[in-house]
Amino acid sequence: MRGWRRFSLLPAALTLPPRARAPPSAASGRGDNSPALLWMHRRVIFREKGLPYLLLAPQLAITIVFFFWPAAQAVYQSTQLQDPFGLSSRFVWFENFTVTLGNPLYLNAVGNTIIFSLGVTLLSLAAGLGLAVLADRPIRFAFAYKTLLIWPYAVAPAVAALLWLFIFHPSVGIVGRALREAGVPWDYQLNGAQAMALITFAAAWKQVAYNFLFFLAGLQSIPKSVLEAASIDGASPTRRFWTIVFPLLSPTTFFLLVVNIVYAFFDTFGIIHALTQGGPGKATETLIYKVYVDGVVNLDLGGSAAQSVILMLVVSGLTAIQFRYIERKVQY
Repeated sequence: MRGWRRFSLLPAALTLPPRARAPPSAASGRGDNSPALLWMHRRVIFREKGLPYLLLAPQLAITIVFFFWPAAQAVYQSTQLQDPFGLSSRFVWFENFTVTLGNPLYLNAVGNTIIFSLGVTLLSLAAGLGLAVLADRPIRFAFAYKTLLIWPYAVAPAVAALLWLFIFHPSVGIVGRALREAGVPWDYQLNGAQAMALITFAAAWKQVAYNFLFFLAGLQSIPKSVLEAASIDGASPTRRFWTIVFPLLSPTTFFLLVVNIVYAFFDTFGIIHALTQGGPGKATETLIYKVYVDGVVNLDLGGSAAQSVILMLVVSGLTAIQFRYIERKVQY
């Protein structure tokens, strides 16, 4: 191929020029120019300088069209005061931001989002880790169990919400009717706390399969010899988990922590819209759902754009804080 440097089947030490070979190591007293080591240090060299950029062009185009361009449009619209039909607009600087941050309904949505995101993240991570630990044991039909536990991730958020609706609806739901017949005043359509609990469990259930998959992969990558050595030393299963397994899972846990927070902020709109539509009395209206209500229902385009910009900054700030402080405790 013209654009690629041709690789030889000869050992790397014979294909590289003498100047490219590693100098003798002072510590070991021998040369570190073994064929395997030199092969690891080789790089692909493009003779045509435009080829790397051509290979990156599709991904860059997708990122620009579907991320940077909408983000730029949101920032621009957040500084405009537009009529509901978009026929006229007026530049108002940061007025949309001041009105949004001073709105009690927006502050209520902030509180709902904090409670909702914390509940979804903790429940989905705990359930995913627990199921992964159980599935990693040598049991019969383990492959079937793992497959069944992964399936819920393929369910769309709106479909998952409908499943929970048919289970916990106070009139047609199986569990909802059973609770009412047992004397429990269950009606998430009128009780805000029950509605928040329902969408939290539904969103967490949707994300458990994703966390289970990554935790299971992390558990299977832990050397069995380490656990066997701890078992020989007399460590109990609980002690082995908290002192060996869980610290070795810290990179996976940190990655899933970031992903689950982003999921709770952005990817739960379908569940909230299908189950509660932000009610009752805006008890389940989160930040992402309020962007939809103000922009699509109330046609406040500037205010909705300002809320989306604030939401983007909040999530970016939380992610940066996690990488700045929490990642220090991660053991790679």
